[in-house]
Formats: sequence, C-alpha cells, structure tokens
Amino acid sequence: MTVHSQGAATSAPQDAPLKSAGLPPKAPAAPAGPSQPSPRGGRKQLPTGWLPYLLIAPAVLSLAVLLVYPLIKNVILSFQDINKIEFIQRKYPSAGFDNYTQLLGDSNFWTVVLRSFGFTLANVVLIMAIGSLIGLLLNKLGKKMRLVLSMALVMAWAMPIVASVQVFYWLFDEQFGVMNWVMRTAGFSGYEQHNWFETGLSTLTIVTVLVVWGSIPFVALNMYAALTTVGAELYEAARMDGANGWQTFWKVVFPQLKPFFLITTFLEVIWVFKAFTQVYAMNKGGPDRASEILPVFAFVEGQSQSHYGLAAAISVLTILILIVIMSFYFRLILKQEEEQ
Repeated sequence: MTVHSQGAATSAPQDAPLKSAGLPPKAPAAPAGPSQPSPRGGRKQLPTGWLPYLLIAPAVLSLAVLLVYPLIKNVILSFQDINKIEFIQRKYPSAGFDNYTQLLGDSNFWTVVLRSFGFTLANVVLIMAIGSLIGLLLNKLGKKMRLVLSMALVMAWAMPIVASVQVFYWLFDEQFGVMNWVMRTAGFSGYEQHNWFETGLSTLTIVTVLVVWGSIPFVALNMYAALTTVGAELYEAARMDGANGWQTFWKVVFPQLKPFFLITTFLEVIWVFKAFTQVYAMNKGGPDRASEILPVFAFVEGQSQSHYGLAAAISVLTILILIVIMSFYFRLILKQEEEQ
C-alpha cells in the first residue's frame, strides 16, 4: 500500500501476480453512479408524450364515427316530429318531449315492454340451464364424443341467423312443415295444415326455440372451458365427504364458476333483449303486431309507419332500459370482485 502526500492510501498494483499466474488482468471497476439498464434484459421505459394517444386514436375515431355520432343523431331525432311528409320536405320541426310522453302514455308500448321482458327472461333461463347442462356433459364425455358434440355445437353457432330462421319457418310450415307431420304421426288431431304462427304467443314460442338453439353453444363451450379450471382435488374432497352430484355442483363447482355465470348471464340478457333479426324475419312481428319486442316495435314504427321521431324515442328508451339492466349486473360483478 502506498501513501500519497495528501494522506490518501492506494492499494498496490495486482496485475503482476495475475500475469505470473497466467490469468488475465481484472478490468477496472466502473465509477459509482446511477445504474444503467441492460440493453437486453433490462426494463424498458414506457413510451411517454403523445405516442400512446396516437396508437389508440384509430380505435377511438372508429367508435366515434360508428357509435357515438349515430347515437347523438338518434337522440336529437327523438325530440323532433318527423313523419313521411317532413322527411320528404327535409323539415325537422321540434317536438320537445311529445314523443316520450306519447310513448309513456301508450298502453301498447307498455305491452311491448312487458313482452320484451318476458321473452328475455324465458330465453335467458333456458339458455343458461340447457347450456350449463351440456357443458357439464362435455366435461364428462370421452375425447372422441366430446369432439363430435363440440363440432355440432360450433356448426349450430356458426349458422347464419337468416338461414336458421328460414329452416325453422319450414319446420313449422302450415302445409309441408315437419312439425305438423310429427304431431299427426304421434296421433294428435287438428294438425292438418295447422298454422303455428296464428297467435303472437305461438310465434314467440317458435322464436324462443330458435334463439335458445342458436345461443346454447356459446354457454356450453364456455362452461366446459370454465370447468377445466376446477381442480380435481375439489371433486375428490367432495366425494370423500359423501356429496352427490348435485351437492358437488352447488357446493364446489358453482362457487368456483360464479364469475362465469354472472358474465355469461349478463351477455345473454343484452343479446336476447335486443334480438331483432329472429323476430322480424320469422313473422315481421305479426300477426297484428302481437309478437313485437322493443327493437321490432321501433323498426315497424319507423319504417312501416314512417314515424321516425317516435321510433327514435323508442330506441332511446330501449337503450335506457338496457343501461339500467347493465348497471344492476355491474354492481353484482363488482361485489363479486370485492368478495374475492
């Protein structure tokens, strides 16, 4: 060790012993300072400035053009009194809240609202019950049979809505329908050219069968995917405690899959409540508008009756009803997340 005149001590050179041993000399120590991130394994700095906003700008612009702008125009239209004459003359007289007061005071509107709720409730209950049962069946089947059933579900799900409506219309056709032949073959009388679309209730019943048939694959396949996340040790523990199949599902499986049931039910409520194609393509909301639900009611008022302002008000009220339903389910979902 060498001592300088200022009194600082420095260590003797270490290169000579290393050279004599045939080892390479040590690299000089880096000066103390802030550590620099590694170019490969180091943590990269997140982009700052305008770059994140530029990256999401196309998606935000698309949403604004395709959703926000039409929604604003629709809300404005709902406060205007526009019928066929005003539409041709390009006049937009203001109606204030007249469209809304007319709807809220119309018994036909409330009949359609109640019909929409009943239609949605019946479909969602059937879809969730049957879809969950098929999902449980998929979890129990062997590999080959599971593949066959999954392919059948996917094909049913992928079938275009208008094509499936046409198939169901043929099945219940008055003259050449399969259902009339089945009922006659089973020994039931009165099914010679029976009109299955004679009433609004029977029409909505057929539409319900169609909607349930087309929606079951989504629930069943997602149910099977969710079941694969439940550990086998939970089933084994329930079996050792003497639980039967229903007790195992209700006490073991359901608590694990509660978020799945909440989200799936939430999505099904939205999809069924705003179902339009199935109802309108089946019988155009007939007979005598007895099978209309809110989306079909708005379309018929706007396109067939040329009450454009009134139809816009119906669509706005439909959106508000959906927002109320969504807020209820969002509260359930947030409560579930807080419990976890």
